[in-house]
Amino acid sequence: METLRRLLRHLWLDADDARRALGEGALDRLEARVRASEAGHSGQICLCVEASLPPSYLWRHLARGEALAEVIRDRAITLFGKQRVWDTEANDGVLVYLLLAEHRIEIVADRALARTLAPSGWQAMVEQLCADCRQGRLEDALAHAVAQLDQLLRAHFPRDEETGGSLGDTGLPDRPVVR
Repeated sequence: METLRRLLRHLWLDADDARRALGEGALDRLEARVRASEAGHSGQICLCVEASLPPSYLWRHLARGEALAEVIRDRAITLFGKQRVWDTEANDGVLVYLLLAEHRIEIVADRALARTLAPSGWQAMVEQLCADCRQGRLEDALAHAVAQLDQLLRAHFPRDEETGGSLGDTGLPDRPVVR
């Protein structure tokens, strides 16, 4: 029964719901936060907000008996690749994935950035951000994610002042990707 409810919830929501949940003002503010953050380090931050998982994707994974957390993590990793977040010279890109249907956030950091924090540190960050999501504070959750990632990236991947910018700039959009 829970699987059916979950499928219906994912069928019900679409990208328009994600845009309404955040609003244009929030998307503008988040875009400005990412742009300001990236001015101080070489990393790339990509925010991706998805209303729901594609039904075939959700069904395929749940039919295999995978836990929902694994399904959401797998989707975040898939979007990390599709959005080309991995394509930075210093391997310092990061995707913050928000799945509205489940009020869950996942963070997928590229190799070099992932090593700057122990797995338990990444998990603690995700849990804090998910708590904001469950309370309906979606913009706050994403803003906190950008702020925390900004601190990590500035500490470990400072902007190269000699070249005037980010060595690994992939041209990722600063505006959150809404799906």
